[in-house]
Amino acid sequence: MPQSEDAFDFGEERAGTLAPKSDAGKHAGLGHRERLRERLLKGGAEALADYEVLEYLLFAAIKQGDTKPIAKALLAQFGSLAGVLNADPAALQRTKGVGKTSAAALKSVAIAARRMARSEIIQKPVLSSWQSLLDYLAIDMAHLTVERVRVLYLDSKNRLIDDHHVGDGSIDEAAIHPREVIRRAMDVGAAALILVHNHPSGSPEPSKADIQITRKIAEAGRLLGVTVHDHVIVGREGHVSLRAKGLI
Repeated sequence: MPQSEDAFDFGEERAGTLAPKSDAGKHAGLGHRERLRERLLKGGAEALADYEVLEYLLFAAIKQGDTKPIAKALLAQFGSLAGVLNADPAALQRTKGVGKTSAAALKSVAIAARRMARSEIIQKPVLSSWQSLLDYLAIDMAHLTVERVRVLYLDSKNRLIDDHHVGDGSIDEAAIHPREVIRRAMDVGAAALILVHNHPSGSPEPSKADIQITRKIAEAGRLLGVTVHDHVIVGREGHVSLRAKGLI
């Protein structure tokens, strides 16, 4: 049976909680962890299955015991490795064996992934780093459970100068006002912008409201010399560019 961090506080057994493991059991567990570590270090990105990646991440919080059942339970609950890493910490802790320390360890990996992806687009022309931008948006937004609207404001060299969280909710004029979007562009000295939002349903296909609001913002931008490069919709099933679809 896996031992959670509720049974071990940073590897120290809480008195009276569990019977001590046998020496044979301890050695077997240590051997598995060592083999997993060697595969990770020597085998490259595809050396471990998704559940094994989670197993290894859980080692930091659960110092003894078998973390495989917990890892597989997390994947079953959240559907994928990305789903686990992007899950709310409170939701993670509803899985048996996952406490605050494990949830924090998994959350830290998600934060590190976002910051690594963001570093690939900072101070670089966004249009020539398009795949890096899409990777960043997918990591940051694809698994959100609410619809979120953002505007990426760019300078005259198409470098990101402001990543503005407009709000949460359906993308229509009640949530995002064309004049306010363009006014902020003027305030931050932006020459162009990219609209971004996610579809929690998973499918990134644009709705009629998505298309209508994009065209209104693009028209408002044209009047004041602010270019709307694109509107990117992100979902678990991928992304859609309204520019690529010829909708702008």
